[in-house]
Amino acid sequence: MSHLLEVRNLTVDFHTAQGTVHAVRDVSWHLDRGECLAILGESGSGKSVSASAVMNLIDCPPGEIVSGEILFEGEDLLKMPSERRRDLNGRRVAMIFQDPLSHLNPVYTVGFQISEMMTTHGEPKDKARARTLELMKRVGIPDHENKFDQYPHQFSGGQRQRLMIAMALAMKPDILVADEPTTALDVTVQAQILRLLEELQAEYGMGLLLITHDLGVVAEVADRVVVMNAGEIVESGTAQQVYKAPVHPYTKKLIAAVPGEGEMAEPVGQDEPVLKIDNLRKVYGGFTALDDATLTVLPCETVAIVGESGSGKSTLAKTVLRLEDATSGAAYYDGRDLVSLPAKELFELRRHIQMVFQDPTQSLNPRMSVYDIVSEAFAIHPDILPKAKWKARVQELLEQVGLEAAHMSRYPHQFSGGQRQRIAIARALALEPQLIICDEAVSALDVSIQAQVIQLLKRLQKELGLSYLFIAHDLPLVRDFAHRVVVMQGGKIVEQGPVREIFESPREKYTKDLLTASPHPDPEVQAERRKARMELEKTA
Repeated sequence: MSHLLEVRNLTVDFHTAQGTVHAVRDVSWHLDRGECLAILGESGSGKSVSASAVMNLIDCPPGEIVSGEILFEGEDLLKMPSERRRDLNGRRVAMIFQDPLSHLNPVYTVGFQISEMMTTHGEPKDKARARTLELMKRVGIPDHENKFDQYPHQFSGGQRQRLMIAMALAMKPDILVADEPTTALDVTVQAQILRLLEELQAEYGMGLLLITHDLGVVAEVADRVVVMNAGEIVESGTAQQVYKAPVHPYTKKLIAAVPGEGEMAEPVGQDEPVLKIDNLRKVYGGFTALDDATLTVLPCETVAIVGESGSGKSTLAKTVLRLEDATSGAAYYDGRDLVSLPAKELFELRRHIQMVFQDPTQSLNPRMSVYDIVSEAFAIHPDILPKAKWKARVQELLEQVGLEAAHMSRYPHQFSGGQRQRIAIARALALEPQLIICDEAVSALDVSIQAQVIQLLKRLQKELGLSYLFIAHDLPLVRDFAHRVVVMQGGKIVEQGPVREIFESPREKYTKDLLTASPHPDPEVQAERRKARMELEKTA
């Protein structure tokens, strides 16, 4: 029996100035109609390259498809004339990309961009418009008729991903390739997008090729799984087989690194708080982004702030650090109010409170070496350390976060994402702070790298007595890392308490919804959760 899509012995190389990179090596897999195949692996494993080869999106050069076949309904895409392949792309085989903001054109309305998918393939403009409105309604865009003429920046992240799905489905394709479609989304939005993909797959009878590093997403939607590492397939089977009885050491390592299975931390003592926030409020032109937030952070404590995008998590962090000016309220550190502190005193106090941002690629200056990035703190606060001792201290800090002294002369682009985040942590530690605010500091990292960084933060907390204000949307990670949890919704704190209390006995419906929406990596557990969720929806 022939498959809808079959990749046979695919090998892809990239020729660089440093030599040839074997991105995909002798890879074979297949996808049938109505089936969801997940290709699972970390950054650099080759999963996205193999999907890009299917869509003819590999730049050649520097890329080169060395050998193999990609059979669509028995016909080799690699031998197909370019005109015919262009006709298939979008019409028969479509793709959803990871970052919709990068793949939606900011200067065209979303209605035009979705309609263009159809007019390019010969659909009349009036029919394309009608179909676009139908798709926007189908994927859950509110007030879709008025939103037709709006631009990508006027939509939320989840809505932009829904628009990308509408665009991909415009021509009712036989195959939908989804490359990390939910990575940057909140758990509730992620659950909605995954459910939407499942519904649409059933409705259109598509084959769904899902590229991901998230075992929870695999458990939710995948029928079969292919695990890739270093360009090769190391394991394959049903989602349940791969999770319950992994054979390859790499698969076992991925499963072991999944958060949410460890012991929950007990509350720390009742010391005087490092940070005390009282009724902090931030209003932007009539919109209340932060509404009377009150919380404390104790010495050697990790307080996690969770909630969806727009809940006020990052606004709270920025207001505490005076990156944004509070409308009212107070934030006391060492008995002094950060909100009303004069600029000179605030400058001196800032050395005690540092921040690690979500994306180290954006937060590290690409023109500065690692040595310059880490030692910049000593240049800004020259009374901390004489210049003669800077090099030795930078070396010590790099070794403290698991890097080497030899890395000092390199630049950010020469490191992996996990290594860049370690550099950002070293920079934050340079001033020996008492409190570090982590704003989604590990959300963009692969699961095993994420586990390494969390273990590093735990070790540093124990060794240096650090406190963390940890902003995250990954609830299993919070469960393993935090001592206390603060839940935010619509700018307000709706619930807070010890991590065990929040995860085992949540009081608020919003907290319960967040926990229910968070996918579990075990397909059996996730199936039970889905069943319970559907029963709840029937009775609602």
